[in-house]
Amino acid sequence: MTSRLGTLTTLYVTQYLGIGFITVGLTAILRDGGTSLDTLALLQVVGLVWPIKFLWAPILDRYGSRRHGHYRSWLVVLQSALVLALLALLPFSRPAAQLGPVIALCTAYVLFSATQDIAVDAVAVRLLSDSARGLGNGIQVAASYLGNLLGGGACVLVYDRFGWAPAIGLLAALTATGIAVAWRFREPPRTDRIAGVGTAYRALLSVFGQPGCRQWTFGVVPLVYVGAGMAYALVTPALVDAGWSLGRIGVVTGVVTSAPAIVAGLLAGAGIARYGRGGVLVAGGVGLALSTVLLLPLMRGHAPLAGTVAALCCFLAAYTVANVVLYTVNMDYSRAGTGGTDFTVLSSFGLVCSFVASAVGLAAAERFGYPAVAVASVLLVAAGVVLGLAHQRRYRRPHPPRADRSDERPASGDVAVPA
Repeated sequence: MTSRLGTLTTLYVTQYLGIGFITVGLTAILRDGGTSLDTLALLQVVGLVWPIKFLWAPILDRYGSRRHGHYRSWLVVLQSALVLALLALLPFSRPAAQLGPVIALCTAYVLFSATQDIAVDAVAVRLLSDSARGLGNGIQVAASYLGNLLGGGACVLVYDRFGWAPAIGLLAALTATGIAVAWRFREPPRTDRIAGVGTAYRALLSVFGQPGCRQWTFGVVPLVYVGAGMAYALVTPALVDAGWSLGRIGVVTGVVTSAPAIVAGLLAGAGIARYGRGGVLVAGGVGLALSTVLLLPLMRGHAPLAGTVAALCCFLAAYTVANVVLYTVNMDYSRAGTGGTDFTVLSSFGLVCSFVASAVGLAAAERFGYPAVAVASVLLVAAGVVLGLAHQRRYRRPHPPRADRSDERPASGDVAVPA
């Protein structure tokens, strides 16, 4: 199990390295080069590839090499494509002056990264036992922050001291470690291959037919994500209104808060095995409520450095805890035969809720003010936690066999049954 978690850790971290660089590091580099905020917003739009990756997830579930490993064959190709996309950025040492091709390459990278994520998630669904799923998803969520920290922080420091080529070279070298891991990975033989691509695409809807899945996906997930997302959407404009510089905002929100979030993700993953999904969800919800209260001075225009940083660290750590639970239950509902599709469509809905939350939160703040939206976010999260607890009490999870015994389990079998 340790080697499996090590494989997943490396693959998750390396897929997020470039994402962290694009969203945090490259944004800072371009802004330093005089790029307008309107143009920088274009760079963020490439992230919309992630919520729509469910459109091609069934293809990965259907097609793959029998000889070299169904998902392993995808991972080797996609991990190599990530490295090549980064190396292709090397000639553009003045990215602010060569924005067109830079954005095109970033879009290609995000596409490869999103597709690689489908394959890694499918491997996790097949390999992780019920008791290990919490830790596996804790690693996944923590990996996104670690990638942000390395890609958006460390690589920017290298750029500032040594220049563009060393920074991109470091990013590509770190990402290349995933190629070796994917190459050495020995995927258990797949005996539940889907008959046709049409069957794979029908999984996009059939996943919701499992007992309790609709209640979880369309009840718990939007309440928690919209509640937490509304509050977090207020942070950056509130910091600007409080007089913080863009540089300080970027360092604090993109780098400083990542460290406690990484720790929180790993602790939440380990805690799920001991305290259950419901118990850790309550911890995340209470943490979100308390940290949102700590952010109220910021929402009123007072943002002392130490207190604000502490509040932001607490908020992001609590959000990470809740996020790990949401991902873990999504994995509970992901079936072995269509794991890539199931997990992707469930998590993509959460991403859509996050995008909606940002828009709703900012629009509501314009009309009612920051504090009112913060209070509403606490109420939404509380409702999501209560509904989540009810869901976990009503539906129990059987202990499905892992991929190396997948021939004993139908590909379309339910993951949750009424208690």
